[in-house]
Order: sequence, then C-alpha cells, then structure tokens
Amino acid sequence: MKIKLAENFRAVFYAPFYATHALGLFKQEGIEIELIDSPSPGSGIADMLAGNIDVVWGGPLRVIKQRDQEADSENALLAFCEVVGKDPFFIVGREGQSSFRLSDFAGKKIGVVTEVPTPWLCLQQDLRDEGVAIDSLIVNEKNSMGQNLEALKAGEIDYAQYFEPFVSQTVASGAGQVLHAANSRGPTAYTTFISTRKIIAQKQAAFEAMIRAIEKMGPWIAAHSGQELASLISPFYPHVAPDILVQAMERYKKAGLWFCNKTVSRVGFERLKLSMRNGGFISCDPAYEDCIAAFSQE
Repeated sequence: MKIKLAENFRAVFYAPFYATHALGLFKQEGIEIELIDSPSPGSGIADMLAGNIDVVWGGPLRVIKQRDQEADSENALLAFCEVVGKDPFFIVGREGQSSFRLSDFAGKKIGVVTEVPTPWLCLQQDLRDEGVAIDSLIVNEKNSMGQNLEALKAGEIDYAQYFEPFVSQTVASGAGQVLHAANSRGPTAYTTFISTRKIIAQKQAAFEAMIRAIEKMGPWIAAHSGQELASLISPFYPHVAPDILVQAMERYKKAGLWFCNKTVSRVGFERLKLSMRNGGFISCDPAYEDCIAAFSQE
C-alpha cells in the first residue's frame, strides 16, 4: 500500500514522523510512504484537495477553520492520530531574569510567531487566562522566528516566541534563557494527520496501518534518550548542528510533547478551539466528532 504524504514543513518538533520512517516502522506495516515537500506551511492541504496527495500532517486548526468556512462534504477535512499533543513553543528572554510571569509582558516588546497562526493564538489565550490585556504588549508581528532570534540578540525586543532549534541556539549562544514553556498549559491538539472524508474512506486500511506504525513510536521514545532520537533523525535535519539537535530532542522529550496516539485528545481539541474562537480566528463552535476521524480501536 502506497501513501503520498505531504510534509507541512521540516520542523524539529515533527521528529516522531521522521523517526517512524527511519526505523522502518511504516514498511513493517506494509506501507510505502512517499514524502512530498510542501512549498509553504498549509499548502499541502490545497494539493490534497486537488487530488495530488493522500494525507498531510499539520495542525487541527486547519480542520476547525474549514468547518467555520464551508459546509460538510466529501472534501471535508478530518484530523486523526495525534502525534504532537502539547504546544512546542517557548518564550525566551535575555539573560539575568530570575523569575517570569506572563504578566511581565505588559509594556514590553515581544516578537511573536508569524509563519503559522496557532502559536500566537494559543499564547493570546494564555494571556487572557492570566488577566493580561493583549493591547498592553508591544507586539512585533512582522519578523520570522530567525529574525526574532537576531532581534533578541541585538536588544531590539525583550522577549521572543519560537520553537526548537531556535531555543537551543539562543541558550547555546548566551543570548537568552528559556522563561516559559507553552507545553505547561497541558494538552493542546497541535499536530495530527489530516485527510478528507473521501480519501479516508478509500484508504482506510492504509491509514490504519500508518497509525499502527506511529503508535509504536510512543514506547520507543520512552525507552530511548534524546540523544538517541537526535542521532536517528539527524539525516532529516542537516541544517541543525548535532549538539543543538540533541538539546532540542531532550527538551521536547522532557516536556512530554509527543503523544503518538490514534485518538486525538478531546481536552486538547477543546483548548485549541477556545484559543481560535477567543482570538477571532473562527466564529462557529464545531464539534469534536465533526472534525476528528474515528478509526477502529482494535
């Protein structure tokens, strides 16, 4: 069975997808995965709807957003198999700050993630939960994460929001320290497989085999160190220095970021949806059952 799978983008926190591939777990389940690069985050969805690919990995945010905009149909997007079940982003600030609360953002310059919408939407909800007014921040919504790292080094911003490897690069360079981990809020449905209702019906057996392969990664990650994981996936990340990749994997492993579970957390789904609604990204309230594909529990 062959599956054309579009990568969202080559993010470090997608490590379990690549590790499953590297360990040959897909092949063990009789699946041949053809990895197809997406030119930009989210563009794989359009390729799938055009019939060029079978499945993508990415945020359930895109499934929920489609429900907000379109009526249900055979091309309705559905999410399944939660791999990243917590938020992989961090707040990094300059060295010397002994304590930190989200309320410290008030009146300060913060560079937020611009490449994709989920991180900033989720952070805004965290701020609301802490009673912090969003308009009390001086927010830079123009820079990329790499540019925010340089802006932090130059003292142009007080805080930066980004994921690995930028976090470990900042710490290693002495330019800043980790002040807050978004994973501390608990489950937030972050990365799953996404396909359409029509394709899932056509390729259910293949997708179930793909899910079985991913579920084997949970025990593997638990039994191996971040260094071993980094060594396994390093060919997929030639642009990341080996020591930085090890630090990134250790940080994410300690955070319990990866669920590798067939079932998408209902709590995590509701948290994501709350952030989207309160952030004005959606206006409706789609049900979990309308967005998540159900597969056999056997």
